[in-house]
Amino acid sequence: MAAERAAANGTASPDRRRFLTAGAAVVGAAASAQLWLPATARAAEAPLPAGLFSLGVASGDPLPDGIVLWTRLAPDPLNGGGMPDRTVPVQWEISPDPRFAGSVRKGTAQARSAYGHSVHVDVRGLRPGSVYWYRFRAGGQLSPVGRTRTAPGLLSSGGPLRIALASCQNWQHGYFTPYADMLAQDPDVVLFVGDYIYESGPSASAVRRHEGSGEPYSLTQYRNRYAQYRSDPDLKRMHAHAPWVVTFDDHEVDNDYAGEIPQDPAQQTHDAFVARLTAAYQAYYEHMPVRATAIPDGPHIRMHRRFQFGRLARLNVLDTRQYRTDQATGQAGAQDPARTMLGAEQKQWLLDSLHGSGARWNLVASQIMLAETDLLAGPGKQWYYDAWDGYQVERNALLAEFASVRNPVVLSGDRHLSMISDLRKDFADPGSAVVGAEFVGTSISSNGDQDQAAFHAQWDPLKADNPHWKLIDAHRGYHLFDLRADAVDATVRVVDTVLKPKATARTLAKLRVADGRSGVRRV
Repeated sequence: MAAERAAANGTASPDRRRFLTAGAAVVGAAASAQLWLPATARAAEAPLPAGLFSLGVASGDPLPDGIVLWTRLAPDPLNGGGMPDRTVPVQWEISPDPRFAGSVRKGTAQARSAYGHSVHVDVRGLRPGSVYWYRFRAGGQLSPVGRTRTAPGLLSSGGPLRIALASCQNWQHGYFTPYADMLAQDPDVVLFVGDYIYESGPSASAVRRHEGSGEPYSLTQYRNRYAQYRSDPDLKRMHAHAPWVVTFDDHEVDNDYAGEIPQDPAQQTHDAFVARLTAAYQAYYEHMPVRATAIPDGPHIRMHRRFQFGRLARLNVLDTRQYRTDQATGQAGAQDPARTMLGAEQKQWLLDSLHGSGARWNLVASQIMLAETDLLAGPGKQWYYDAWDGYQVERNALLAEFASVRNPVVLSGDRHLSMISDLRKDFADPGSAVVGAEFVGTSISSNGDQDQAAFHAQWDPLKADNPHWKLIDAHRGYHLFDLRADAVDATVRVVDTVLKPKATARTLAKLRVADGRSGVRRV
């Protein structure tokens, strides 16, 4: 498992580099010296409240020699955090021993109020492909212990590598019970492709009610929403068990937004929405185990980046929200060659990565579905315009490039369904070449316990119009991928309910993508 040293590949402008360098200092990414206040100053300060580590710990963005360690001091998490308005030194420690008998790296980071007292420690100098344990200490309080692992060395090959794919966890629709099963499956890394929180207001009829009195707009409101989601015990345990690679979709800000255009521009002025983006992106950074390259610059955040898992796999993480043109409203718009999902710079970055990869498996993390979904039974087409179907010229150009890429596999979310498909060069021609495979993971909890009979009554009649579908299903859960040199074995894991804190999990289906054979088949 590995991220390249340049977590976001590409050249930043001098001003941007200065900003990122300053930002890393602001959050105290990893101090080698003990940065303490003088004893007289410490004595004059009031003791810190109890419960500093209420949101737990997490790790992410693994490198062969490094990992990001995360926590946020929040003794009163649903009310802004509850921390005094001052900088707090936080000691961190990482060890190959769960009892911390042989610490290899330790230091002190600065938790600053400007970043919600979050801590992002970018630890380097670790061994490739190794398991570590870590913890934090502040104000005489000790955090829970987290477990993580580094990526394999860049020249390592073979595997295996286990990746869990998750997305779409709506607090109000149910408990995050799939994570309990994911924990038992012990993935090497969790890939989360969007909708970590939902911005909807509280509902009296919900399984679990959102905090607050409406949608979040301010930084404090977004912080409170993230804190509520982070309190789910199964999510908290999964964060503490394995490193995560994350990206966002729309609900971390506003449903179906595109760039700086909200879902409802008549209700949100441009200036108001830019302020909302700024707050949402900062809260996202504060709650995710990501590097300083993701420190927001106002209403902009850099999330597209690539990870190298030895010679076995390269993972390209996309951002399909910030750079897209507004959604089409009809078929002509969906086929407009000027419409872009990725933006010119990100698209070229992706193509350079795919064609320059020496990996056996080339994975693409896309928040939204790449394969076609024809919603109209019989002649004609009807599409989801928020997905890649609404950006068809760019989508088709990307699929054409897949024909000369080794083993492209797309990992997506958004749909609240398992939708597993062959990727064809031209979906207008069902006989065109298969150039890859796509796994759209179901939701963790969004849509709750769906009525299966109603689902099949709606979707089964569409199978004839979508012959590239290999599996569609509406249970809640996640996908598990075991990567080897010869194949990717995929397991669809589902739970019987998300309406209760405990659930029973099972394997719904197994599928395989074989090395050198485009497409996916049921096992």
